[in-house]
Amino acid sequence: MKSTIFNNELELIKNDRLRRSCEVLLNELPDYFYEIPASSTGKYHPKFALGEGGLVRHTKVAVRIAYEIIKTQSIGNVFTDDEKDLILISLMLHDGLKEGFPKEKYTKFDHPILAANFVKDKANLTELTSEEVKLISTNISSHMGEWNKSDYSDITLPLPINKYQKMVHMCDLLASRKFINVEFDGNDIIM
Repeated sequence: MKSTIFNNELELIKNDRLRRSCEVLLNELPDYFYEIPASSTGKYHPKFALGEGGLVRHTKVAVRIAYEIIKTQSIGNVFTDDEKDLILISLMLHDGLKEGFPKEKYTKFDHPILAANFVKDKANLTELTSEEVKLISTNISSHMGEWNKSDYSDITLPLPINKYQKMVHMCDLLASRKFINVEFDGNDIIM
C-alpha cells in the first residue's frame, strides 16, 4: 500500500479512526505524488525535496514541523487532540494533486483546490465526519497563504484565516525554505 511510506507520520495521529481515514486517502492519491520532486525547477524548495520522491520528503518535513509545534504547551494547548490529528492529516494531503489529475508536466496553480476537492470526493471511503472533511479541505485549499494569485491563472486561492489554516500554511512554508536542512535515511527523517 502506498500509505506505508508515511508509517512514521501516521503513528503521530492519536485517533485510530482518523489514522485509518488518512491511510485510505493516502492510498487514493495518484502514484505520481510518491515519485515527483516538490519543485520541478528546484527554485522553491530545499535540496532534500528535490529529485525522485522529493514531494514525499517535503510533506514529511511539513508534518514533522507541525508535530513539533503542536506538542508544545505554548502553542499546542490551543488545539484539541483531534484538531492536532486533523492538522497532520491536512499536511499529509496538501500537495496530493500538485500536478493535477490527470498529471500535467508542471505544478498546477490551483492544486490546493484540487486536493481539497479530492478529500471531499473521497470522504465516503473514510470514517471522517462532514465537519472533519470541511476542516481538512479548508486547511488544504488555503495552504499557499499570501501566494494565492498568479499571473498565469484567473483563480484566486483562499487565504488562511483561522488557527488551523494558518498552522498548515506556516508548516508548509517552513518545509519549503531553502535554509532548512533535514537529513533523510531513504524516506525517513533522521532524528
